[in-house]
Amino acid sequence: MRITRLIAGAALLALLAGCGGASPSESTAPAPTAATASAGGGDVSAGADVYKSTCSSCHAPDAGGLKGLGKDLVGTAFMSQDGDDLVTFLKVGRGPSDADNTTGVQMPPRGGNPSLGDDDLTNVVAYLKSLG
Repeated sequence: MRITRLIAGAALLALLAGCGGASPSESTAPAPTAATASAGGGDVSAGADVYKSTCSSCHAPDAGGLKGLGKDLVGTAFMSQDGDDLVTFLKVGRGPSDADNTTGVQMPPRGGNPSLGDDDLTNVVAYLKSLG
């Protein structure tokens, strides 16, 4: 169940990436907090850049979610999972028919951006954890 939720969250992030996104100068994503949360030592600042360019189009620039697309990612139980589990979820994504998919929207692997490496995903997780 935990892995399934992780996969669902990653799929959602991947969908956001595949949906396009605002350029970093157009994004209104909140700045990372001083207390840098990390998932295996991720870089919060680098994660913010990847999030803005890949994930914000579905999860919103502030990671608060967009109705009918991406779920809210700030301070949620989903985001309280272990960072490595979240990275694993992002790698795999979640299909619309997955029982844990509450939106019915595909979360593609790596947010629909196959060029994102494991370090990029770790950085995104660190950034998202810093928001909540």
